[in-house]
Amino acid sequence: MNQSEIEKSLSEVHLFKDLSPEELAPFIEVAQTRFYKRKMYVFMEDDPLDRIFFIDTGKIKINKSDLTGREQILYVLEPGDMFPHAGFFKHGRYPSHAEVMEDANLIVIPIDKFEEILITHPDLCIKLFKVLGERIIDLQKRLEAKTLHNTYEQIVLLLIRLCKSNGMKIGNQYQLTTQFTNQELANMVGTSRETVSRTITYLKKKNYIIHNDQSHFLINRLALKGEVSL
Repeated sequence: MNQSEIEKSLSEVHLFKDLSPEELAPFIEVAQTRFYKRKMYVFMEDDPLDRIFFIDTGKIKINKSDLTGREQILYVLEPGDMFPHAGFFKHGRYPSHAEVMEDANLIVIPIDKFEEILITHPDLCIKLFKVLGERIIDLQKRLEAKTLHNTYEQIVLLLIRLCKSNGMKIGNQYQLTTQFTNQELANMVGTSRETVSRTITYLKKKNYIIHNDQSHFLINRLALKGEVSL
């Protein structure tokens, strides 16, 4: 990608959407592009945290593994997203794995250069902290779901959350823009594939979930909210 292409891609990143070309220019000067094929790792947990990534195309799975090697999926990120969401203004290590779900073009900025530019843009710092705050709130809600809701309700809450993070509104429904397997959904909640499969089948019978012609989920988010006490 040349600089004009990088500028176009960065201007579509949520964090940079309100910046003028002049304000965006310092980031473009230090940015590079990298291509990653499906199933490659962008970084592994505990690798030195030295770069920040912005997704131009493709999808990235952020996940961790427990002592038994079982995967816990934290997020599935799409074009316009940045990662990681930790480690700013301190030396540290990546808190999780970043695995490529679909071939991806990423824009890469060294984190020390990124921080230097942020310091000269207080408004952008505030916007970044808002993004990080949203992630903290999301994690708090997930913890509440674990402690206050049964497994069925946790799966329903996951589907509701995916409508916002990995979905697009079509009429009164939401179409998930990522095709998740039942195992991947299970890894997001911490349950078995069979439990997710039974839940999905039940929700399909109630017509809360259907498949469109491209095998994407179409979800009645409002109906799902009626299944849990929020």
